[in-house]
This record gives sequence, C-alpha cells and structure tokens, in this order.
Amino acid sequence: MVWEFDHPPEVIWPLLSDTARFNEAAGLPKHRIRQEEQPDGTVRFFTEAKVGPVLLAWEEVPVEWVTDRWFRHERRFSRGPIAVLIAHAELEATPGGCRCVYRMEAAPANLIGRLLLATSFFSSTEKSFSALVEDVRRFAAGASERVFTPKRAPLDPVRRQRLERIVADINASPNGHNLGNRLADYVLEAQETDLIRIRPRRLAREWREDSLAVTELCLEAVRDGLLESRWDLLCPRCRGAKLTAHSLDQVPDAAHCESCNITYDRDFSRNVELSFQPAPAVRPVQDGEFCLFGPMSMPHVILQVTLEAGDARTVPADLAAAAYRYRTLETGGQCDVEIDGPAPAVVVAGAEVRAGPPSAPDTVTLENRGEVRRTLVVESRAWVAEALTAHEVTTLQAFRDLFSNAVLHPGDQVSIAQIALMFTDLQGSTALYERIGDASAYHLVREHFAYLGRIVRGHRGAIVKTIGDAVMAAFAEPSDAVRAAIAVQKGTQAFNREQGGEAISIKIGVHAGASIAVTLNDRLDYFGSMVNLAARVQGLAAGGEVVVSGQLAEDPSVAPLVTAGRRERARVRGLAEPVEVVRLPGDPVAEEMSDGG
Repeated sequence: MVWEFDHPPEVIWPLLSDTARFNEAAGLPKHRIRQEEQPDGTVRFFTEAKVGPVLLAWEEVPVEWVTDRWFRHERRFSRGPIAVLIAHAELEATPGGCRCVYRMEAAPANLIGRLLLATSFFSSTEKSFSALVEDVRRFAAGASERVFTPKRAPLDPVRRQRLERIVADINASPNGHNLGNRLADYVLEAQETDLIRIRPRRLAREWREDSLAVTELCLEAVRDGLLESRWDLLCPRCRGAKLTAHSLDQVPDAAHCESCNITYDRDFSRNVELSFQPAPAVRPVQDGEFCLFGPMSMPHVILQVTLEAGDARTVPADLAAAAYRYRTLETGGQCDVEIDGPAPAVVVAGAEVRAGPPSAPDTVTLENRGEVRRTLVVESRAWVAEALTAHEVTTLQAFRDLFSNAVLHPGDQVSIAQIALMFTDLQGSTALYERIGDASAYHLVREHFAYLGRIVRGHRGAIVKTIGDAVMAAFAEPSDAVRAAIAVQKGTQAFNREQGGEAISIKIGVHAGASIAVTLNDRLDYFGSMVNLAARVQGLAAGGEVVVSGQLAEDPSVAPLVTAGRRERARVRGLAEPVEVVRLPGDPVAEEMSDGG
C-alpha cells in the first residue's frame, strides 16, 4: 500500500504511528498483557483476544521505530489461523508533502490461515486502512476535530439528565471556565485511547486553551462526577504506570517495574502523575490495551531498534540539539547525553550503556557488543513536561479548595525536591485593630486574604494556610512565586482604594528549596529548614517590600525578575551566618505605620 499526503512527515507521523488509536478505529478488541521475565534479563509480553468467534493468542514483540521515518510491528501467534503478522511503514519526504509505503507480511498457521491469506485478508485490510488514511488526510488538513471519530456513546434519559446536571454544575463553578460542555462532548465522543488517561496539558494543547484552566476544569469535573482521578506511580526509566491509586493517600511509597527490573521510590516532583478518566456512570472505559507498544504510546522515545548480539547498525535519524537518554528496553544501565551536533553512537555492552564516537550527520550508530539480543532506546529527557505531577497539582488552589481531604496517611511524609514558598504579613496589624476596632479590622483582614488568594491562584499557586493575619502560599515554579509577590505589592494601593477606609501594607518574603510534605491538621503542609528560612526572610521585609532569598534569586527563571533589587546580607534568627537576600521595592502605602504585627 502506498499513500500520498500533502503534509510533511513530521505532521503525518504522529497520526499514522499511533498504533493503539489505529487499532481501535479499525475495530480491533482490547487485550490484557502478561509479562514474563526471562533468565537473560529480557521480558516477553503475551496476550489473548477474541476477534468474532476466533480466540487469538500471541506474543507482542516490541515495536521498532525511528521518529518521522519508519516503524515495524510484529506479532507471533500461538493460537489462531495466522502464525506471524508483521506491519512495516516507511515515510519519505516528497516535494509536495510525504509518501507512506505500508507493507504487511503474514504466515499461516494452518489450512484456515492459508485460505484466509489467499482470499480476503489483505484486500479487506487494505480497504479498512485506506478508509482510515482518508480520516488522517482530513484531520491533517484541518477538516475534522479528531483523527478518528467513533460512534457517540448512547445515553438513556436518566444518564442524559445526570450529564446535563453535571455540566451545569461545572459551568457554574469558578473552575469551569465555560468548558463544561466541551469536556462532556469529549468524554462521549473521543476514542478510548484518549480517555484511559486524560492529561490536562495535552488536552489544553489540543483545544488551544490555557493549561491551568483545563487542569482546574478536570479537577472540578471529578468533584461533580464527570471524571475520576487516577494517581499513577510512573517508572522513572520507562515511564510506564506500574501502580495506580484513586486517592493520594493510597499511593504507595515504592513500586517495582518488571520491564526494567528496578524498584523505585515515590517522588512527588517526578513520578507521581495525576490524570483522569470518565466516571463509569457517564461512560465506562474498558481496561486493557489496543496496542502495548507503539511510537505514540511513548512519544518521548525518538528511536527504538532491536539488535542481535554483536550487531551494529546506522539508522537515519534527526536528533535536534537537546538532552537525551540512551538505554535499553530491557534491564540495564543508561547514559545521559547533551547533543549539539552529530549524535554519539549508542553502545551497549552487557548491562552497560554508553555514548560512543560521533555518528555521521543526520544518523545514529547503534552497537550491541553484548551476548544477547537487546532493544536500544534513545529518548528525550523532557518527557515529564506533559505530566501533571503530584507536586504541581497539590500547589494549585483549585485542588486544595476542591479536595481539602486529599491527604497523606497519618505519619507519612514525602520529600519534595524543590518548592517555592511565599510568606506574607500585615505591617502594623496590632495597631490596626486598636484604631478601627476588632470587627472592622477582622473584615479588612478577610478581604485582604481574598485579594491574596486571587493573585496566588492566578500564578499557579495555592494558599497552604493562614496564621493570624499572615499567609503561607506554595508554588511548584519559583518564578510563579516571585511574580505573585510582585503582583501583590503592585496591586495593594488599588486594593486600598477599593476598600475606601483604613490602608494596609504587606510584607512579603519568598524562598525555595527542598522540603517534606506531611499531613497536619487534616491538610497537606510543608516542613523543614527551608520553610523556616522562608518565614524568616519575610521577617526582613518592610511594608510594601518583597524580599527574595539570594539562593532563589540565582534561579534562571527568577534572575530576570529581580534585577532592580538591592542585594544585601542580613542576619536571621537561628542561623549563625548572615544570609544573602534581594530586597525589591514594592508599592507601599504613603502613611507611616508602626510595626505592631
């Protein structure tokens, strides 16, 4: 089969190489995978499925591919009329776009298989695939919203009324962003391949919407019954979700990946991902796989090629300047490389993986110097960019508002590699209560909490707690914390004008570093020396100022934000040596206020 396209390979590749989506659209059934570890450290994958009245059983051979170039998919059957089935697709650029040459090879297992292959098998497959290719062309041309559109899931009157109520609740909430109807249509119309793990960032990119808005939408949809949440403990080596929990307190502190043969710890910052799937009452999604392996099931993998022992191969491949990881699909080592020019060869020798001499331009040389067959992998190290980690989602205000009971087990704690904290306090709050009375001062403090909350939420943060008239807020990204602090000070005069009475002045400190997450007073909180220092940095600020720790000011995302600040060294309680800070002028109120708070 030869198909011509009016778009270049990089546009057509993710559509044709999405083997799971293609198989679902072709009407093939889902199946469950059974893994069997071999004495030589490799892992084999077996499965069964029923196609009509015929029960099939086969071994799923890991797919080989080079992104934007080609893929090869092989299945070896132990039951059914076919013994071996191989699909090979190759893309090549043409002056007007690209061409795909698609070949299928099959060997019969018995007389029925011989008759099938001699009559209708290839012609019916070509007819089915050609129809799907027309869908690809329409999508690439922008004529359809989805590549393949399955039949909309039917709704009985009760489920339809339930869905209408859910959508109304979503749209009425501050987290809906007028996207409730669109999400409901997506749940009813999208392929199961899309729905088994809904990633808000990917969905936002497809919809061309703000990622924070889509994340808040999905969180609200869980609360209102359209979606369910799933916490996946991802293997840091192969990215597979080895354990899944439906609540944060059920996520175990470690897991074992059979494919990579490693045991790994829970890391909120890297390998605990929150994703979503439809609530069964709206649309049940069947467990299983349409295709375990495939280029778009692991889009961070640039190439995956199998070599026999002692073999070497050079493959055409375009590796842009970036950070990559060399490894094997099987148990073994790994090697991180920075590529800015010819790609180093991938050399495997037993359990060792290392970078070899430079390959020829626009190619990668692969060498298996070991004694067993190995599948060599080159992957982008930016694979976590699309994952919504537990660390990030627990620092979102919408999550804390909607799921205040989402906590860790009592006594459990999780290390956080880096979190940014913003502490605020009112200058002269004691005097404020004396001047205007308890009731008026309390009202003003509450209004100022709401003001801070709006800014924190708008900068992808969350208020962890209030302490008197002070606030502790958390951010996954350091620059978001500093931008939020600056925004608070720039908006304080406008806030005071809106209140029309007594003016307030806010003192802010921001610091970032490693911490631990724990459950305290039935909520997620943060503890450690970093938290203590963040609070003391705030104590160095005067009204209208933002004080940023020197350590945080050196962060590449923060440095451009603090160029106008004044660097100094200051003593803080509890530390023997002075600490470096950057003092940013804010927008203090004009009148003098004594520091009684």
